[in-house]
Amino acid sequence: MPEIGEVARIVHYIRKHLVGRTIKTCEAFTDDIVYGKVGCSSSAFQSHVAGRKVIAADRQGKYFYMLFDKVPHAVMHFGMTGWMKFDVEDSAYYKKAVVPDDGGAKEKKEEDWPPKYMKFLLKCEADGEREAVEAAFVDPRRLARIRLVDCEADEIRNHSPLKENGPDPVRDKEVVTVEWLSQLLKRKKVPVKALLLDQANISGVGNWVADEIMYQARLHPEQYSYTFSDEQIESLHKALMDVCTLAVETNADSSQFPETWLMKHRWNKGKKGAEANVLPNGEKIVHVTVGGRTSAIVPSVQKKTAAAAGDAGGDDGDGKQAKKGKRKAKVVEKEEDDEEEEVEKPTIRRQRAAKKAKVEPESSEEDEEDEEDEEVKKPAPRQAKGAKKAKVEPESSEEEVTVPTKKSSRSRKSTDVKAEDVQADGGAEDQDEAEKPAKTAKGKKAEAKKAASKKAEATVATSSRKSARSKT
Repeated sequence: MPEIGEVARIVHYIRKHLVGRTIKTCEAFTDDIVYGKVGCSSSAFQSHVAGRKVIAADRQGKYFYMLFDKVPHAVMHFGMTGWMKFDVEDSAYYKKAVVPDDGGAKEKKEEDWPPKYMKFLLKCEADGEREAVEAAFVDPRRLARIRLVDCEADEIRNHSPLKENGPDPVRDKEVVTVEWLSQLLKRKKVPVKALLLDQANISGVGNWVADEIMYQARLHPEQYSYTFSDEQIESLHKALMDVCTLAVETNADSSQFPETWLMKHRWNKGKKGAEANVLPNGEKIVHVTVGGRTSAIVPSVQKKTAAAAGDAGGDDGDGKQAKKGKRKAKVVEKEEDDEEEEVEKPTIRRQRAAKKAKVEPESSEEDEEDEEDEEVKKPAPRQAKGAKKAKVEPESSEEEVTVPTKKSSRSRKSTDVKAEDVQADGGAEDQDEAEKPAKTAKGKKAEAKKAASKKAEATVATSSRKSARSKT
């Protein structure tokens, strides 16, 4: 992401190729995000910029602007991947720009022109010794912002969006003093790197600049801002001013950065061997996450000296101990939970047992009583029938002695009728499949009684015959 040095670089190229010249044509490409998110439109930008003369260009932090001979003025922000390209010179940062050839003319870039992902394209005609030039604003990810600000040129920094940003450490050195920084740090309670990255506090500091500042000051980025001593604040202020100033003065040309800078060696994250993240003196570079951003630090010199974000009893500077502390805390917490669970389990079991003792035995006794009642109730119909039959059959047997055959037949019919009456009254509906064998046993019993009755009739008949003979 373009930071204070990279934005200074593009301002350098705007001054070199556009300031003092009239923009012959401006072609702005529709984008409801890059323009629309800030209340502008590509058509408005195009209609106003075409024909305007660029009188100045400058920046505040990560914002940069072009001032025209007539209001409004253009204020821009690159976002994550935005940039301005020129057809006469390579403006890319961290690369060596194209140098003049023997004839003094600039070589055009080898890539196709116009470039991809353009948001606008400006064209200027040749002017004296200055050749014709085209400038394109590009942004593949559409996180850049382009707007028009309607104010006088010398009031641009007093209008949105610039007025909402903190002072620029290079342009506003009279504001960003040690005392000012000390007050800022002590009224916040955030990791110091997060404070530096907040553009409302200080303009222009991005990820790699913040890491470089913290490394040069020998401070840990996770340490809370209010915890630093006066001596540490002075070191932080010096590193802030030195790093930002050099980045701007060199237009972010990394070849001009000192070899001892962290920025020169931080980009080999995860690589091993000769390409591993190490400084020339052999000190190891590690990466941690601070405020949602990957931070490069050197644990051997960047120690935590007070409370820090993510701490669990302090660490050795690279965040490993903090992670171990967190894991240890989780283990201890789990062990405590396990112990509590072991204590709670018998209690729960006792509670359940007590509850069961109160409820389940009664329920069990009731179930047993119900089962006994059921066993008693099931044969009850048979017993009642047997009792009823017992009352009828003896009378029937006496009658059978007098008129054995007719009465026996009549008795069977009467029994059958009574059984049908029972079934008609719903007796058959109360009996389930389990009672079928009982019916079979009843039939056998009836046959046995019938046989006994016949035997009794035969005995009575024999007795009658003997009695008649004796009388004779």
